Amino acid sequence: MATLTGKKVAILTENGFEEVELTGPKKALEQAGAEVKIVSPQKGKVKAWDKDHWSIELPVDETLDSADANEYDALMLPGGVLNPDQLRMNKKAVEFAQQFLETGKPVAAICHGPQLLIETGRLKGRNMTSYWSLRTDMENAGVIWEDKEVITDNGLVTSRSPKDLEAFDREMIKTIGGL
Repeated sequence: MATLTGKKVAILTENGFEEVELTGPKKALEQAGAEVKIVSPQKGKVKAWDKDHWSIELPVDETLDSADANEYDALMLPGGVLNPDQLRMNKKAVEFAQQFLETGKPVAAICHGPQLLIETGRLKGRNMTSYWSLRTDMENAGVIWEDKEVITDNGLVTSRSPKDLEAFDREMIKTIGGL
């Protein structure tokens, strides 16, 4: 497995992220040696969603207002229905994600996470996957959408759901490590 020692990864999230879609990739990134920071518009803590109920709270390492995409090597976007919907309505969150896409830095998004990326206007012609209910939105954004456990397209790693976490983590680490 690739080593990510010296790499700094931002996990951009809001309240309502799917717990396992943040905690699993965060753990995998840290085990690979990356420095991982939770970035959020929220101050203090963000609250997880676990399948059908509110769950754990995690500390916010850096507020979105103070975050600088230039200080990070990669971006990870967890899913959950509430989280990406809130982020895509936040101009600063869209701009933060857009900076990674524009500079060619790796971006990994799972489940509903790609909703935020739609708002960047930078997905036309990209090969991606997501939770099945986003297919039409993704295709309307110009994405070539496929129902696969993980798709990597020039530094953009996407997966469908928590059942794909093992493949997602593997490809995310491989992609970030390939810098």
